[in-house]
Amino acid sequence: MAEPVAHSRFLLAASPAFAALDLGTNNCRLLVATPMGGSFRVLDSFSRIVRLGEGLHGTGRLGEVAMSRALDALRACADRLARRPVRAVRAVATEACRQAANGAEFLARIEAETGLRFDLISTREEAELAVESCAPLLMGAGRRALLFDIGGGSTELAWVRLSSGRMPELVGYASLPIGVVTFAERFAGAGFTPEGFERMVEEVETRLQPFERVHCIAHEARLGGVRLLGTSGTVTTLAGVALKLVRYRRQLVDGAVLRRDAVDSALATLCTLGREGLGGHPCVGPDRAEFVLPGCAVFEAIRRVWPIPEVVVADRGLREGILLRLMRGIPARRSHRPAQPGTAPVLPA
Repeated sequence: MAEPVAHSRFLLAASPAFAALDLGTNNCRLLVATPMGGSFRVLDSFSRIVRLGEGLHGTGRLGEVAMSRALDALRACADRLARRPVRAVRAVATEACRQAANGAEFLARIEAETGLRFDLISTREEAELAVESCAPLLMGAGRRALLFDIGGGSTELAWVRLSSGRMPELVGYASLPIGVVTFAERFAGAGFTPEGFERMVEEVETRLQPFERVHCIAHEARLGGVRLLGTSGTVTTLAGVALKLVRYRRQLVDGAVLRRDAVDSALATLCTLGREGLGGHPCVGPDRAEFVLPGCAVFEAIRRVWPIPEVVVADRGLREGILLRLMRGIPARRSHRPAQPGTAPVLPA
């Protein structure tokens, strides 16, 4: 079985419930579920915008206010886990903690204050978990798939081989040091102007070219049989706008297929709303208004470099991939753990 990664306060219940906790650059998310067939049934979920990466681009460190916000959210997660015993927990941290000079120190502080022990996962494992969670949306979809995940501090790309009756196989991946938080901070109000938006798109296009040169994805797309799949708040927001939802509904968004004209229309709508309009939109809201257009710029660059006529929208990601692995008893990859002062990092067995 996968190693339970948590304080003993949360462990080992007889009930077959599992928990996954994802601490990203912008969000803190918890998912608790029990196996059901080849998938799972959600028992509890939690999501809060914590903006852990706020100011990281300029200072190289996690700020005290940002860490306090994250700790408040993690205490709420720990309380939920204490009320609902689970068989195993895995908690992972991603780009903000990878980049920050005090990232490992912060993860040690989290464990000391909440009992939650985090793995600092690699960009490869992040891509693998995203592919695993999205596999049901890719089965029987063609020869290849390009999966992208626009996060707060980075954008992950996964080039995937599809075979009938087999799980999708990761054949190439890349992590770009660009996300909605980093772009929002760098471009600030300029990102709300057509000129600023275009500068963001052009920068991402340039950063995508090395991945294209290695894998020749554009050529494969021209041959047909390549599916584009996006998993992030950016693409789920675009789907909500394209579907004209009066409130966000996951069951309508997850697995939706958007044609290019529908994406064009949704992008145009978001780009013309302005900060106040985005804050009032039912699929955005004030907490995410600053981050939507930077994410749209990353997505627009992906569409320009790889003009695939449809995009599949996935409202699933790291947490779901973690849960599926826990339920199948797949051991966690050897990942970095926060080191205590004067000791070497502890690695899973």
